[in-house]
Amino acid sequence: MNEIFTMEDICKSYYTGYEELKVLKHVNLIVYKGEFISILGPSGSGKSTLMNIIGCLDTPTSGKYTLSGINISETDDIQLAKIRNKEIGFVFQSFFLLPRLTAWQNVELPLIYSGIPKNKRKEKAVDMLHKVGLSDKINNLPNQLSGGQQQRVAIARALVTDPTILLADEPTGALDQKTGISIIKYFEKLNKEGKTIIIITHDINVASYANRTFNILDGKLSEQVRFSNVL
Repeated sequence: MNEIFTMEDICKSYYTGYEELKVLKHVNLIVYKGEFISILGPSGSGKSTLMNIIGCLDTPTSGKYTLSGINISETDDIQLAKIRNKEIGFVFQSFFLLPRLTAWQNVELPLIYSGIPKNKRKEKAVDMLHKVGLSDKINNLPNQLSGGQQQRVAIARALVTDPTILLADEPTGALDQKTGISIIKYFEKLNKEGKTIIIITHDINVASYANRTFNILDGKLSEQVRFSNVL
């Protein structure tokens, strides 16, 4: 299997005055192309900090993070922004759709930042909405969509640039259980089609759908023996 990224002895600390707060402690992780991984942990465990480093929103205090052959640990903010746009598709709990833009216009946004010509952007955005089952909603505003439909628009937006990794932060947190299951099953479908997926969650039910699950607690990461789906 091809390695997408490796984390070697990753530590992250924040400082308040002279006090050091160690958030991540010697994290080691290898993710391979086509994997479906969940990182499971409670609030305050360090999972959001780990997600930010995986997603190139932040860099470690020490250790080495290599993504697609690039040493992320040594990049500056401008380089990080370019890598994020190319390598990472983000899906968040709160959707973060712009309320005055239609579904296809929301999906189009990453293509603008990628420099895709205007005449190609709508075509790509509409095609991606078709793939997530929203062909009849392309001109709807976010407030005209259900929570599950809004999350599918967010997934389409994350996928439209064909990123290396789909990184989802609590993607079912704002949804009812039935809708949440449908979203997780859609992630399963994407994974079977070859997409590498990482879900950050506090929910053991959501984590159970991944092929590999890691626990994070007090900044330390450990792999969990796989358990059966419980939803």
